[in-house]
Amino acid sequence: MRDNRELELAWEFVNHTNRSIFLTGKAGTGKTTFLHRLKMHSLKRLVVVAPTGVAAINAKGVTIHSFFQMPFGPILPDTDLNASKGFNRKFSKTKINIIKSMDLLVIDEISMVRADLLDGIDRTLRRFRNRNKVFGGVQVLMIGDLQQLSPVIKEQEWALLQHVYKNGFFFSSKAFAECNAITIELRHIYRQENPKFIEILNEIRNNALSAAGAEALNERYIPDFTPEPDAGYISLTTHNNKAEATNRSELGKLTTKPFTYRAEVDGKFPEYAYPNAVDLELKVGAQVMFVKNDSDPAKRYFNGKIGKVILLDRDEVVVHCPEDDFNINVTPETWENINYSVDAETKAITEEKIGSYTQMPLRLAWSITIHKSQGLTFEKAIIDAAGAFAHGQTYVALSRCKSLEGLVLKSKIHSSQIISDGNVTRFNDAAEANAPDEKVLADSQRQFQLDLIAEVFAFYGFLYPLNRILDVYYKNRTVVEGKVEATFVPIKECITHFLKVANGFNSQLQQLAEDGGLPEDSAVIQERFKKGIAYFKTETETKILAPLKTFGFTTDNQAVGGEITKQLDAFEDFLTVKVLYFKGLDDGFNAKRFLELRAKSVFSGKEKPKKARKAVVEGTSNVELFEKLRLLRNDIAEEKDLIHYQIFAQKTLYEMCETLPTNKAELLKVNGMGKTRVEKYGSAILKVIRAYCEEHDIETAADVEIFDAPKPKRQKGDTKKESLALFKSGKSVNEIADIRELNVNTIIGHLASFMDSGEVKITDLISEAHYEELKVLIPKTTFENLSDLKHQLDDKYSYGEVRLVVDDILNSNDKN
Repeated sequence: MRDNRELELAWEFVNHTNRSIFLTGKAGTGKTTFLHRLKMHSLKRLVVVAPTGVAAINAKGVTIHSFFQMPFGPILPDTDLNASKGFNRKFSKTKINIIKSMDLLVIDEISMVRADLLDGIDRTLRRFRNRNKVFGGVQVLMIGDLQQLSPVIKEQEWALLQHVYKNGFFFSSKAFAECNAITIELRHIYRQENPKFIEILNEIRNNALSAAGAEALNERYIPDFTPEPDAGYISLTTHNNKAEATNRSELGKLTTKPFTYRAEVDGKFPEYAYPNAVDLELKVGAQVMFVKNDSDPAKRYFNGKIGKVILLDRDEVVVHCPEDDFNINVTPETWENINYSVDAETKAITEEKIGSYTQMPLRLAWSITIHKSQGLTFEKAIIDAAGAFAHGQTYVALSRCKSLEGLVLKSKIHSSQIISDGNVTRFNDAAEANAPDEKVLADSQRQFQLDLIAEVFAFYGFLYPLNRILDVYYKNRTVVEGKVEATFVPIKECITHFLKVANGFNSQLQQLAEDGGLPEDSAVIQERFKKGIAYFKTETETKILAPLKTFGFTTDNQAVGGEITKQLDAFEDFLTVKVLYFKGLDDGFNAKRFLELRAKSVFSGKEKPKKARKAVVEGTSNVELFEKLRLLRNDIAEEKDLIHYQIFAQKTLYEMCETLPTNKAELLKVNGMGKTRVEKYGSAILKVIRAYCEEHDIETAADVEIFDAPKPKRQKGDTKKESLALFKSGKSVNEIADIRELNVNTIIGHLASFMDSGEVKITDLISEAHYEELKVLIPKTTFENLSDLKHQLDDKYSYGEVRLVVDDILNSNDKN
């Protein structure tokens, strides 16, 4: 990448701006390699999608339709995406959190994405993020080559879409027109090295094949060519039935014994995404093509490599390739179907394996369709383009070959076979005339950082929940007790003032940034930013957080109470984010740090800073427990599709916080907690209360069964010693956590406190292999906190293990 200007430019735009990008380039220019590098090394939280199942599996992403839960038919502006038409538009909480927290959406093979589908993606992202910004404010990287495969649109579909779109390509979508995307074309070709062949391919790509180019190309026209059996030629044809007929015919000519390999499908792996035949029939002597890159470090084969079967065994196929001086022992490979999830500890967007497909990575390869050859590279190919019927087919076929010498034409190439869409040509011409340069990059980087700063000081979202709280109160003031008006009218005035101050502040920063350079590198802007943080932080604490500390309300009207609580929760969510930003950026603005905080803010609903959450509670001394139980109630209500009062009432919540029931018998005595509620929700409630008591060294009674004869209470004692006693009796950490109904990490913390006395060794709590590995890895890693460190390490190490080894290293350093 160091010597490739376009790749460097693309990398900078993706990672250091918020501009949407169309990354294109001729076949073999490294688009797929760029995507894999991005997944490995980008600092942004990203999701990869593709239009087809096979493309998604190859890109190690998911399909557009599955991730965004889209219908397969035309998506018109008035199409109700949420209407039930045989597909699920009820997004899971995890999916919503992923959408809300991601920085970058990558769409691979964008040339096959219809305009209406891209607009559907835009509508979905707006639904869960910022409805006033294109793609909801998400940066979108679109990768593909418009001169290759185009979108598939049936006549009846186009009859509906043509009234909305000029053409079916993604670039005619309303979202693409609005997102102001830049186009970067990769120009360095890695696949071919012959300048003459590259020139011919460029002429075909641009629908301008010269007479000299056609003459040179057609020198490879050999109509009666018959390759030697071991030469390794593959035939590319336009239609699937021709390719299949050739393969069956050639396989039938072999007199060797057939052998069938059956694929193993595990978990969820849709049939349309199968990367290879379920029943793969091979014979010794068959010409085959590898359909996957070798997962072995030796990298003996790649996707598209041609060879010949020389031996078949039950678990192995031996293949010899003409260019190799060794045989390849091929064993089954596994393709994974992934889903995106969120790591419970680090909150990172992670790839979760939900299914797999295991089969020999081979297919019969005397012939293959041009369509299926997309993305492959061949040393030797026989091309019959006489039936080329679609945009870009001839170019795709010819560009699969590494050299002109390895190419054989069964029919001459004429200009009539070079079918190019005029819409694509016009779009490419316009994009090339407006190609971005270093100045556009610098301006985009600067504006990106200014936009992030503006987001830090954005307060407009506070107004809706504030107005709703006051509106509901004014309409129902006779049934609401509490200082609603006295608390929230001044808060609203404060927020309104914040909007004016922030607007002037952002305008000032825009002027200061006109001198050039990045805001995070400007001493003047950093000084103004820190002053802004200090101002808003102080004002927020004194004029918003302080009044909320003394606020409380009660009402017997569940609907009114529910609406006020809902809007209060929304207001506090916004407030929590601001407190997170003010605290995390008080030493100056840093784009990377802000992105980390923004991602963390999506999940802060269950991790509210105590000051922000404590503010709305009065009437109990156990404020932290009050909030934990309230959040638990909201989660259960959402999961069960109930109103939160149906789980337990506000008065019940206060009583639990004061009486601290720690077994079911005690919980049953709490007003409002009947037998049915205790049966349904008791275990979850008690787990929260016990953990709170454990954390604050509050001694508790033993568990008592409420519907059987009570068991004798166990003797109270030091909680850490109880964990140690169970450990010494032979119980594992997980077993102790289950017995004591505590978190595993809490038990590890208990036992770790006995390492200094020698009663517990670190290798009692972590495998020796993980311990030795982490002792080497952690000192080499730069990290801000344990969550940051955990995110950088392999998922096989648990949070508890990482914490143990960090403490061990620190203790060792102190002793030295």
